[in-house]
Amino acid sequence: MTMQPAMKSDSIVDVLEKVLDKGVVIAGDIKVGLADVELLTIKIRLIIASVDKAKEIGMDWWETDPYFSSKAGTNHLEEENKKLQERIAQLEEKIQS
Repeated sequence: MTMQPAMKSDSIVDVLEKVLDKGVVIAGDIKVGLADVELLTIKIRLIIASVDKAKEIGMDWWETDPYFSSKAGTNHLEEENKKLQERIAQLEEKIQS
């Protein structure tokens, strides 16, 4: 009876933990052309990382984007709402005159 050495295999959880800890960047360009004339270029950049790693490298745009954070943009939305209310009041005054 011969013994075979055990092969080390990482589980998907281990691999995912390593990827999120270190981060992965995927970059590519898609170019569409016709008769050697470039018509369209699409640049694709994708980063896969944990939130902590993203913040560590300076990526925290989701904290200030009102579409991704309920805390972000509150002052901006209040200011915009106030301007719209003032504009409505001005339009109503014009209609009544």
